[in-house]
Amino acid sequence: MGISCLAAALALVLRPRFVACIPAFAGLVLLHLSYYIAVPTRTFLFWGVATLLVTGLQYMSPSGEPDGKRSSNLYIGLGAIAGALLGIIVGARVMVLGVVLGSMAGQYMYSRTPDGSWLKPTTGDYWRYFSAKCLPAIVAVAITGIAIEGFIFDN
Repeated sequence: MGISCLAAALALVLRPRFVACIPAFAGLVLLHLSYYIAVPTRTFLFWGVATLLVTGLQYMSPSGEPDGKRSSNLYIGLGAIAGALLGIIVGARVMVLGVVLGSMAGQYMYSRTPDGSWLKPTTGDYWRYFSAKCLPAIVAVAITGIAIEGFIFDN
């Protein structure tokens, strides 16, 4: 069940229909309870609070893009996943940094496409868009990355 929750979270990062960090956190909890991975209490508290904050932020944000397209999710999600995979090689802290930098790079690449031409890095819209779109992806992919690291290093 935990692995399927993590897979669903990654799918929701790329094609959002629901807040992706909720199934990611549920997957982390289920894997911890099944004794496949051991997660410290501090980690649960930190990512649980992050999940609650991001969920509230996402429900308060307006839905969709100004032009009605959702192509930015692919750029941001794939950038975050690539950053997580590169960061897993080094360690947990670097993995989270890789997720943040990967999602920022994905948003920047999206702003250079014709669909994202309205999103200029020098404006406040860029950072509001970052908090509305990148933070949910960062939290979901980072939680999934922590679970993957648990499988790699605990077994």
